[in-house]
Amino acid sequence: MEIKARYSHLNGEEYLLVHRKQLWNEIQAVIKEVDAFSCRTKVSRERTMPGRLLFSPTDMNRAFYAGLTRLGWGERRNTFWVTDDEKVLRGVYALPENDQKRIIEEAGLTPIMSYNQTDFVKDRVAVEVQFGKYAFVAHDLFVKHLSFYVSDIIDVGIEILPMKELERDMSSGVPYYERDLLNVLRQGRGVPAVPLVLLGVAP
Repeated sequence: MEIKARYSHLNGEEYLLVHRKQLWNEIQAVIKEVDAFSCRTKVSRERTMPGRLLFSPTDMNRAFYAGLTRLGWGERRNTFWVTDDEKVLRGVYALPENDQKRIIEEAGLTPIMSYNQTDFVKDRVAVEVQFGKYAFVAHDLFVKHLSFYVSDIIDVGIEILPMKELERDMSSGVPYYERDLLNVLRQGRGVPAVPLVLLGVAP
């Protein structure tokens, strides 16, 4: 695969070039190593394209997983506690996990454990490879990456998406770079408040 398009939000790419050049090189190398055509294994059962051979999100994800984990990228969870009281929740979100639970309990409320999970994190950089449903991209950008950034776990998030030319040969409902680029741009320059790099890939 190759990177066909990229967008740097809040200087995400510039941060990588200056502070995490080796990690940026690793990500680009893994993308280049993925043989997209070997992942064209899914036979469509959809009414609009029955029997058509499509690119398999599962196979592509597996290829990215193999490449990134080989280089030491791994899953990371950010655990936190929530409750139904807005004032208490605003006061505890930025605190350490144990303090969040204690303060919620001291307020006479029920703490509920929750977490966000990112598939690939290394040296304060997070990567999400999104070949699933299009709704998951917004969750990655506006929840996962932002949560990890606010919690001081990462300095930049990277979202890898198929270009429209790749999405055309995948099942329906898959995201594509061009649409999600617009989704970020129309929020304004400072939203989401986390440095990001959006990468559009294709064979």
